[in-house]
Amino acid sequence: MADPYATLGVARNASEAEIKKAYRNLAKELHPDRNKENPKASERFSQVTQAYDLLSDKDKRARFDRGEIDGYGNPAAPFGFGGGPGGQQGGFRSTDFGGDGGDFGDIFEGLFGNRRGGGGGGAAGGFGGGFGGFGRRPAAKGANVPYRLSVSFEDAVNLATQRVTLRDGKTIDLKLPAGVESGTQMRLTGKGEEGPGGNGDAIVTIEVQPHRFFTRSGDDVRLDLPVTLSEAVLGEQVRVPTTEGAVMLKMPKGATSGKTLRLKGKGFHRKGGGRGDLLVTLMIDLPADDAELRAFVESWQGRDQGNPRAKLGV
Repeated sequence: MADPYATLGVARNASEAEIKKAYRNLAKELHPDRNKENPKASERFSQVTQAYDLLSDKDKRARFDRGEIDGYGNPAAPFGFGGGPGGQQGGFRSTDFGGDGGDFGDIFEGLFGNRRGGGGGGAAGGFGGGFGGFGRRPAAKGANVPYRLSVSFEDAVNLATQRVTLRDGKTIDLKLPAGVESGTQMRLTGKGEEGPGGNGDAIVTIEVQPHRFFTRSGDDVRLDLPVTLSEAVLGEQVRVPTTEGAVMLKMPKGATSGKTLRLKGKGFHRKGGGRGDLLVTLMIDLPADDAELRAFVESWQGRDQGNPRAKLGV
């Protein structure tokens, strides 16, 4: 992977959103689960993930753009040295300077203003150990390995520990971070593929599953709670489900549909500390075609209370 921009198919001035969109499209297309019979797709998937890992890191992206690191995140060899057979990659050769070995000290002296001699002992004086070891590219690490972890809504709210099975069959317990959401990525150092410079990493992408009645609103959890007419009118206590079990909630007398009550600290863990809340919206559930209720409303003296929709202009 020489150029992460080319790997993702984006321009060098692409925004973070454009880079993320390109990665998601490619990851969806190349995911190993969808290409079990195509090993090249799995290899390409690893390259795409590694490219996104570099470009989504502002510091790494800036360093790559300045030429300080290569597409693998390794320090770039200066002046083209250190890569390819014989330690050359479009760099200088001794025969390029008259065929007699030349004097590289003079070259670096002109470029950097270093003076030869005086305790340096190296061909470029002060470049440490002579020219032979200058700019040698370190051995590349193995490729990063992507994983996708499906997490239940309740586990995401409560940061429950998740067990991940790696490609080698080993398992690892993963602690979810505060602020976790779909798309959150976690790095497992050294759990990727083997390489001459050490193992790559495992990149775990979290996917929080939707819940059948809870929904997320920032760090808060929302719940529409059905209540009976008598419970709302009399302000009774009702059982309310939370992601940690049911609790009792006292409603105010005469509560109406749409009224929202707050249970503090029952939401998602925030990145900066603390937790969001559980926002409970009351939904009065009237019995269908109840003769007694209909008779009561027909005889109720206070049933004509004006137009509650006046604010809506109707």
